[in-house]
Amino acid sequence: MAVQELSLLSLARHLIAAHRRGVQVKLVLENSYSTPWSDQQPSHLPKHQRHRWHQLQHLADADGDGITTAEEARQGDAVGLLLQAGVPLLDDTEDGSSGSGLMHHKFVVVDDRSVITGSANFTSSGIHGDAGKLRTRGNVNHLLRIDNPALAAAFRREFERMWGDGPGGAKDSRFGLGKGGQSDAERVQVGDVEIEVLFAPHPKRNPSHGLNWLAALLASAKHQIDMALFVFSAQQLANVLEERANDGVKIRLVADPGFASRSFSEVLDLLGVALPDRDCKLEANNKPFTQPIRGVGTPRLARGDKLHHKFAVIDNKTVITGSFNWSPSAAHTNDETLLVIHSPQLAKHFTREMDRLWNGAELGITPHIQRKLDRQRIKCGDGVERG
Repeated sequence: MAVQELSLLSLARHLIAAHRRGVQVKLVLENSYSTPWSDQQPSHLPKHQRHRWHQLQHLADADGDGITTAEEARQGDAVGLLLQAGVPLLDDTEDGSSGSGLMHHKFVVVDDRSVITGSANFTSSGIHGDAGKLRTRGNVNHLLRIDNPALAAAFRREFERMWGDGPGGAKDSRFGLGKGGQSDAERVQVGDVEIEVLFAPHPKRNPSHGLNWLAALLASAKHQIDMALFVFSAQQLANVLEERANDGVKIRLVADPGFASRSFSEVLDLLGVALPDRDCKLEANNKPFTQPIRGVGTPRLARGDKLHHKFAVIDNKTVITGSFNWSPSAAHTNDETLLVIHSPQLAKHFTREMDRLWNGAELGITPHIQRKLDRQRIKCGDGVERG
């Protein structure tokens, strides 16, 4: 299993039970989340990690009396329980570095024949909702299970690159650009479905990197592109979408409300506007569409939930998914999976999810985006610079 974060107690307990049955269980985490939270002091943590610590403490309060005892904390710490049980676990510092950009994978390989992967981290926020916030329903995510030994072997090879000889041995684990990167995506056949998988990152000079592949896939669209994206900050992809829109391809995009209004968000390009950052600088190579796309918006979610998908559907027959956000960091820094599945049947399922998010979404320049534009216009005036 390689996942950025694991805090689900039920999953940890099932992994421990499998380990005790003699099943070989190995786990790779992102180094920011590989330390038992019950061993940490919240005052020493950065803001995001401090918020996470309080969430996990709240979840660990088994009797709900508002006080998390030491025993409750011990029993409510998924990583702590795994380590106590002797489940082998390492993170992206095992190569001797301070960590890769992010160990951002989200995949499981079971018995060398099944792969579980998608956009979800194995956390309460990622699956169920935030502790103590009953209105939350969990981040908007998806998971796929694919039974195919050839695909499982491809994921197993990626895992073994990161695992090396395991925790505490020679520093032969490989993360980030240290893995060397593949030259091309691997292809496997699952029945009548072709699946392609690319593991990131790649150097910018490598033409097979993930953003180039995404650009080629988008450029191939003849009729329609649907996208549900957490992060969209790759100008290269926005430029391709403008070309396809100008050629009459129907484009729909729903983006995470928290990300859509950031100064480096390409969602703004599709809406035909530019938002300078706090220093009154525009993103380098910023290029708002001359003809804004009407089919761009943000879904209505419970406060605290995020749209965490990273998927697209092209011409109702090709699905793009994985852990790979549409960003330069995903292509060139992080450990990521980019999966392309050529299946009209699967495309229907993702289109149904797209329609669900689309219904009731706020389309166009939302009031929140407009307020940010107005504030920066007042602050920056005519003093906007290009980055």
